[in-house]
Amino acid sequence: SPSVRSVLLVICFPRTDLSLIHCFLSEQHPGHTSFGMSVFNLSNAIMGSGILGLSYAMANTGIVLFTILLVAVAILSLYSVHLLLMTAKEGGSLIYEKLGERAFGWPGKMAAFGSIIMQNIGAMSSYLFIVKYELPEVIRAFLALEESSGEWYLNGNYLVVFVSIGIILPLSLLKNLGYLGYTSGFSLSCMVFFLGVVSSASLKLKWMDELTMSHILMALIFMFFPPQTAYTVPILAFAFVCHPEVLPIYSELKDRSRKKMQNVSNLSILTMLIMYMLSALFGYLTFYDNVEAELLHTFTKVYKFDTMLLMVRLAVLTAVTLTVPIVLFPIRSSITTLLFSGREFSWTRHMLIAAAILAFNNMLVIFVPTIRDIFGFIGSSAATMLIFILPAAFYIRLVKSVPFRSPQKIGATVFLVVGVVFMIGSLSLIVLDWVHNPSGSSEGH
Repeated sequence: SPSVRSVLLVICFPRTDLSLIHCFLSEQHPGHTSFGMSVFNLSNAIMGSGILGLSYAMANTGIVLFTILLVAVAILSLYSVHLLLMTAKEGGSLIYEKLGERAFGWPGKMAAFGSIIMQNIGAMSSYLFIVKYELPEVIRAFLALEESSGEWYLNGNYLVVFVSIGIILPLSLLKNLGYLGYTSGFSLSCMVFFLGVVSSASLKLKWMDELTMSHILMALIFMFFPPQTAYTVPILAFAFVCHPEVLPIYSELKDRSRKKMQNVSNLSILTMLIMYMLSALFGYLTFYDNVEAELLHTFTKVYKFDTMLLMVRLAVLTAVTLTVPIVLFPIRSSITTLLFSGREFSWTRHMLIAAAILAFNNMLVIFVPTIRDIFGFIGSSAATMLIFILPAAFYIRLVKSVPFRSPQKIGATVFLVVGVVFMIGSLSLIVLDWVHNPSGSSEGH
């Protein structure tokens, strides 16, 4: 048993750090989630509402720069996962907050806790934001209503609450992430359907019929930094953040090893990179500068009652709804680690925390005016902390087996500095945009 092994390890290796013994035991404790289900869960954690904002990001940068930035953020995310897994090995924990505590004490623990809470609250809010705006439109299309007639079942604020209570909360009450592998697989299939239909539909639109080589060349040489570029990289960062879910998924991986979890991350991020690129490209080449922060809203202006578009909207609604429980797990884990560390599992606490998190997110969704603000602010703050700053800082501090002047530590230091500079620069540009363009916060979604 784990307790017997721990006693034997302490007796045999009395000078060994107890955290390393704990890490060894957690490595030996078998997980129950297969490689495929882990890929589904991590991919589902990566992909969600972010895919709907990428055409808007491409419209702000042009195809060339967007492609460079997208690939760069994907590579940096993979490097960040590598740092995180190495840090978990030598830091002796598969819990993000405990790594922060062992690296920098209470400030490190709170930095990890705050970043995870902000990122995942932002992600959940963006998913629920889509439910709020898309579900009334789907119902209206089913009823063939030209305009909303004021009924309660066409009110997004009511509908998002009903979906949260009826679908999301029951799934969030499952004890382990591995159980959500099947819903994650179905969610991903819905997003693949979304991608396929949007791609084919864009080729049939009037704009594509009139597309000439000059249009393509103009798109390729589109100026690199138009006014809204401040939101582009934060949107990309937001779209690739999966770090709060990496360690929980790793802890439940069957026959786990760092190499196996790295392969899970590699496959998940590569798949999302391809899907993101195709979605952004077709959306942008369809609408150019007219694309909005939420792609489906742009398509709705062309096809209000189109059956295929209605199916796409249902697929996206299903996908983002089934993603919310995946994102909720790390928030609850962080709260439990911070407030109830060392206590036995309690179903009552498990359920109450989930309900409180969902209630808070519903309040945000009801009062936050636009999804762009969520993508931009969370992407430039919490996402940057989780992708760049925290994994690099924890690695530099906790990984003692690598000399400080080694290429690995120097690379992590550069990664850390880039993250700090990016966060300060992006936040500054976004705040300036809010100050000078306050109307941008009321553009809908």
